[in-house]
Amino acid sequence: MSPFMKFFLFLYDYLSPSSFFLVQRNTLGASLDTTDGVVRSGIIGEIIYIWKQTRIFVFIPILKCLVTICLVMSLLLFIERVYMSIVVVFVKLLRRTPEKVHKWEPINDDDLELANTNYPMVLIQIPMYNEKEVCQLSIGAACRLSWPLDRMIVQVLDDSTDPASKELVNAECDKWARKGINIMSEIRDNRIGYKAGALKAGMMHNYVKQCEFVAIFDADFQPDPDFLERTIPFLIHNHEISLVQCRWKFVNANECLMTRMQEMSLNYHFVAEQESGSSIHAFFGFNGTAGVWRIAALNEAGGWKDRTTVEDMDLAVRACLHGWKFVYVHDVEVKNELPSTFKAYRFQQHRWSCGPANLWRKMTMEILQNKKVSAWKKLYLIYNFFFIRKIVVHIFTFVFYCLILPTTVLFPELQVPKWATVYFPTTITILNAIATPRSLHLLVFWILFENVMSMHRTKATFIGLLEAGRVNEWVVTEKLGDTLKSKLIGKATTKLYTRFGQRYS
Repeated sequence: MSPFMKFFLFLYDYLSPSSFFLVQRNTLGASLDTTDGVVRSGIIGEIIYIWKQTRIFVFIPILKCLVTICLVMSLLLFIERVYMSIVVVFVKLLRRTPEKVHKWEPINDDDLELANTNYPMVLIQIPMYNEKEVCQLSIGAACRLSWPLDRMIVQVLDDSTDPASKELVNAECDKWARKGINIMSEIRDNRIGYKAGALKAGMMHNYVKQCEFVAIFDADFQPDPDFLERTIPFLIHNHEISLVQCRWKFVNANECLMTRMQEMSLNYHFVAEQESGSSIHAFFGFNGTAGVWRIAALNEAGGWKDRTTVEDMDLAVRACLHGWKFVYVHDVEVKNELPSTFKAYRFQQHRWSCGPANLWRKMTMEILQNKKVSAWKKLYLIYNFFFIRKIVVHIFTFVFYCLILPTTVLFPELQVPKWATVYFPTTITILNAIATPRSLHLLVFWILFENVMSMHRTKATFIGLLEAGRVNEWVVTEKLGDTLKSKLIGKATTKLYTRFGQRYS
């Protein structure tokens, strides 16, 4: 056996956890028995001594400190998840639907002479950027809304740079205009502010002044015809409400395993986070689409701002600080599309993780100094809404499950209690899975997927907190639209034995 091989075998035996405490250092020139005899290990002994001291006085204290921090975060996250679940259970048991909690009456159109005047003017905004796959679907769905034609304005905010996309949007707008729909196609000569800039520019047109409410739909969202009839009454009869948010329904959830994982996470977001926030605090984060705003509240809050990549959440927090209330309507669903490629999903998650962290950094002092809301709501905004759900959850998931727990295999001195490794994670996972019962059998895949994504989300969170280079990066999520339908039909006609591989593609 060569001397080099002896050296590496010895280091392997020594540095492994099972044999670490079996080796004792007497002097730097101590003799060590090997399979081929005795080896004088002055240099080796020095290396071992340095490693041992570094391990004891550097690595172990740092890791123990990280474990303690993670245990605290685990407890905070567990309490938050259980709290939201308890709220949702009571809401369901007591049947506290939004229609019962708030005044809701259908718009009276019995009087034929005054029928249309009973309907408020509504602006429908559809921001889009090179959305040729879905632009016709979203524009068509908005134009089919059941609302008097003279009380509705459809505004297509087209920032497209692709000539084919522009042509499709213009053709679709012309088609519906010929059918009597009051539809406007507004085009900017720049993309300053991205979506927030487009929405802000759209609100500056003179014809918007006659509108009382604005409904917003992203380019891949397709509301049902009765969307306005079910949401606008909340705003008409409850003047303290500024926002009505509806649930997302995913048309491509069955496309592949990745879309199933996304469905699980987003269903929990709506069922737990939005429902509990609406029921207890009359506040939650606006999802940027599938919602209706009171224009007066939007203007009072300062309108759209492009200082972060979460302009929707920014507006919601500012409106809350002005005393406005929100309502989440779980029973009204709006069809939309999930990212079907990992690249598109990764860019989306970067924006959704970086933006809230950056907004928390910018708005903490503004929240604390606000005098229009109670201390309880300030605490909820800073601690529950931002710190726990937007910061802690990402950092904890990555650091604890992806770093600390694997490291304990190499460092037996680290003791992690069973409640942190088994009981709390199991409870949190089950609570999340209940929101999507049909995917319970995919729970293991969801856990692995979330752990992988936690690295990207943690990186994005720190970029937002530190305002690093990619803090304002905005990449439009790719949509497939009709292409997706063709893809799904093609899968349905494929032989059974090939489906397994396709679902995991």
